[in-house]
Amino acid sequence: MGASAKAWVKRQESALLPVPYFHIVFTLPRRLGDLALYNKSALYGLLMRVSAEVLQTIASDKKYFGGRIGFVSVLHTWSQTLEHHPHVHMVVAGGALCDKGTAWRASKPNFFLPTRVLAALFRRRFLEEVAKLREAGALSLRGKAAGLADDEAWEKLVRDLRARPW
Repeated sequence: MGASAKAWVKRQESALLPVPYFHIVFTLPRRLGDLALYNKSALYGLLMRVSAEVLQTIASDKKYFGGRIGFVSVLHTWSQTLEHHPHVHMVVAGGALCDKGTAWRASKPNFFLPTRVLAALFRRRFLEEVAKLREAGALSLRGKAAGLADDEAWEKLVRDLRARPW
């Protein structure tokens, strides 16, 4: 690494909080892949919004932190093998601002929030929001997603997706 790159990294490191950081990933199941491919703006937007809301909702619960967390989200739509694979990577500071921003509550060194709790709420909220889009006629149901225009096929997909962990 050159001198200018090292100086840039040093400047960036000075902005980091002296806390651990966690990497959290929210992924859409393969069964939603075709729907997402034909509705990129709507479903990728939902993926970003719902993952952020879920993380903040759980963190704000007094059972966990009871405060506001800080994070950065990055949307990836393809896997390393170039398969369609919508997911969000989040880098999250290990703690939360509590008591109206006057106190910091640190996470445990190797644990941020329970994965199962995050996954269950994400699954429920994402499916609720996709259903609203479908009810409003805001989804393009064409190509490989055309079969989802049928109400029975849609309900079967939703039942199957609710029954499996994400």
